[in-house]
Amino acid sequence: MKELHYHCQKCGTCCHELPGDYKKRIPLYPDEVDTLISIAKERNIPFKVIEDLVFPDILNKKILVITYKIRLDNESHGCPFYNKDQGCTVHDMKPFACQAYPLALKQIDAFNFQISIDPLCNFVIKYYDQLKNTDLEIIKKIFQEEYSKAMAHLNKNKKIMLKIKKLEYLNKIKIAREVRIDEFNSYLSEWEREEIIVGKKNE
Repeated sequence: MKELHYHCQKCGTCCHELPGDYKKRIPLYPDEVDTLISIAKERNIPFKVIEDLVFPDILNKKILVITYKIRLDNESHGCPFYNKDQGCTVHDMKPFACQAYPLALKQIDAFNFQISIDPLCNFVIKYYDQLKNTDLEIIKKIFQEEYSKAMAHLNKNKKIMLKIKKLEYLNKIKIAREVRIDEFNSYLSEWEREEIIVGKKNE
C-alpha cells in the first residue's frame, strides 16, 4: 500500500463532461481565469467560463464572484486545453483545482470546504479497494504533490472567505444568508459584478 503512488493517466476524464445528469465543476479563481484567457487568445482557442460560487451583497447591490467554472458545452464537451495525445497543454499554468486532482474541495456549506478524493478518476477506480479505507497520512504519501496543491487551494479559499467575513465585520458588505430563488435570479440579472481576489496586493 505504501508503494502506491498516483500518476496521471492523461485520459481526460477530469477534463470532460460525463454522460448522465452529473455536471462537472472545474472551479477557477478570477486570476486563474485571466491567465487562461491570455493563453487562449495567444493560441486562438475558444475558451469560456461562467460564474460558479457567488454571493449577493445586498448592501452595495453587487454580486461578489468567488470562482468561475469552465464551460464544457462545446463540441468536445471538455476543457479546450486538453489534447488526447499530450493531456493538459497548460500543465505548468493550470488552475489549483486541476493541479490538485484527483483531490478536490468538497463544499460543506457556503463558507466551508474539505479535501476529498474524486471517485470518477480512473486511477482511483483502479485502486479503489486500497484507497477506500485509507487514512489521511497514507493519502498524503500516495498523492504527495496533489495534496500540497489541494492544501494551497484550500488555503486560498479560506483567505477569500476570511476577506469576506472581514468586509462584513467592517460593514463594507452584507451577504444575504437567506434569499428566495426569484430574488436571487433578479440580483443575478440586474446587479454589477465584483470579483473577490486575494494575494499580496489584495489582502
